[in-house]
Amino acid sequence: MRTIPVDTTRLGLLRCVVAPEPKLSGLEKKEVRKDQDGNTIYTVGVMVRQEARRVSVIEIAVAGEPVGVLEGVEVKVTGLEAISWAMGDRSGISFRAAAITPVPAPAASPPASGKGGGA
Repeated sequence: MRTIPVDTTRLGLLRCVVAPEPKLSGLEKKEVRKDQDGNTIYTVGVMVRQEARRVSVIEIAVAGEPVGVLEGVEVKVTGLEAISWAMGDRSGISFRAAAITPVPAPAASPPASGKGGGA
C-alpha cells in the first residue's frame, strides 16, 4: 500500500453527503472496526466540488465520531491521505483523515436599516 498526503486546500468545497457511520469489517461478522488505540473508525461520505459542476463523492475513514458533522454541512478535513491498495485482481484508492469537523456558518449580516429619504 502506498500512502499519499492530499492538499485539501486545492479540493474546493467539501460537504458531508452521508453522515458518519461506524465502519464494519467482514461481510458476515459485521464487526465494528477500531484503530490501534481502541477508537471506533467512522466512515463519512464527502462531496468534493472542484469546478463549477464537477462533483465527486469520496468516503473518508476517521478514528472517533466526528461531532457536529451532519448531512449537508460544509466540512474541513484535516490530515487527508489517499491509500492505494490491491487485493488479487482488485485495486483502488481509499481515504482516511486525522479529523473531519464542521465549518462554522458565516455570521449573518444585519438587515438594512431602511433609513434615508422618505415620501
